[in-house]
Amino acid sequence: MKDSFLQFLGLSKKAGYLIEGYNRCEEAVKKQSVFLLIISFEASINTRTKFEKYSNNLGIECIKGYNNEDLGKSIGRSEISVLCVTNKNMSEKLIALYSSCQNNRG
Repeated sequence: MKDSFLQFLGLSKKAGYLIEGYNRCEEAVKKQSVFLLIISFEASINTRTKFEKYSNNLGIECIKGYNNEDLGKSIGRSEISVLCVTNKNMSEKLIALYSSCQNNRG
C-alpha cells in the first residue's frame, strides 16, 4: 500500500478515532461527533445519497475517492463502504493527505 492516505487511515483506526460501517457511522453523525466521512465510490446509491446529505447539511467534509477493497485493506478488513473519523486533527491530516495524493495522481 503506497497511498499515504490509506496508511494514515490505518493509523487512525489503531488510535481509536475511526468508526466503521453504515449504522455506526450514522449514529456518530447524528450525535455530531464526526469530522470526516469517507464513502467508497462503490457504495450503493442510497448510502452515498444519505451520507452526502449529512455532509452537506452538517458541514462535514466527505471523501469519495476509493473503492471498498482499498478502504477495507487499509484497516484490516476485506471491504468497507462507509467510515468516519471522530478526531479533528486526524481528519484534517487525512484531508491534506487525500488532496496531496490526488495532486500526485495528476
